[in-house]
Amino acid sequence: MVDSVPSPRIPTRRAARWLAAVLAVAVVLPAQAWGPLGHRLVARLAEDGLTPQAQAGVARLLRGENAPGLAAIANWADELRGSDPQLGRRSARWHYVNIGDDGCRYRAARDCPGGDCLVDALDAQVRLLADTARSDAERLQALKFVVHLVGDAHQPLHAGHGHDRGGNTYQLNHRGRGTNLHAFWDSGLLNTRRLDEDAWLERLRALPQPPAASPPAGALAWALQSCRLVSQPGFYPQGHAIDAAYVDTYLPVAERQLRLAGAHLAAVLNAAFEQR
Repeated sequence: MVDSVPSPRIPTRRAARWLAAVLAVAVVLPAQAWGPLGHRLVARLAEDGLTPQAQAGVARLLRGENAPGLAAIANWADELRGSDPQLGRRSARWHYVNIGDDGCRYRAARDCPGGDCLVDALDAQVRLLADTARSDAERLQALKFVVHLVGDAHQPLHAGHGHDRGGNTYQLNHRGRGTNLHAFWDSGLLNTRRLDEDAWLERLRALPQPPAASPPAGALAWALQSCRLVSQPGFYPQGHAIDAAYVDTYLPVAERQLRLAGAHLAAVLNAAFEQR
């Protein structure tokens, strides 16, 4: 006697609608800028350029953390949704500023109402970090935001278009798999080289050291520069497909942005911990 095989259950119309809604949400949720690897690389590059005063100041604020170094806190701001949902919601808009739809022109009243965007939030957290009248707990939280948001400011799509949520809804095919432009810039480009973190760090350290700016140019200048990259012809791949030519063209751009972010983060921290 052969056991009967149960017939597959055909989803009801309501279940099908529910599944479609779940998949739609999965597509449009904001991706993590640079991904965990990229943010850690920015932090480690920054440590190369810290002054003794900044090294001491950072170490003092981090002394109660589970792991030493800036890389250990580099992704903290992206993890708030799980660890501190209230702060995660309050700071959600701090990770980006949508200025690509208006030719990379920044208008604070329109693009950053109430200071609720990458440009104003990063500058505010830098000021808080530098304020020695604040408690160590406040300055530590500011440090965590600064380390992360400087990286965000150099991921081009975090200063891109609002109509596609910074490339999150611009669907792509890469090597037969679906992704979106934002996710590909977060992690996909770096993953094409199959290098571990230490190998990536040495590769980025070998790039020319960006010239130091004192005081640092600041969040708006970095966001405008990122936006101009997004606006270049070819940044959005034609046919919604990533090929080898796209990787060859834009992986060096991503590498330079990471190198710049590390240098700019070092400059920000050096200024914040400067002896007064």
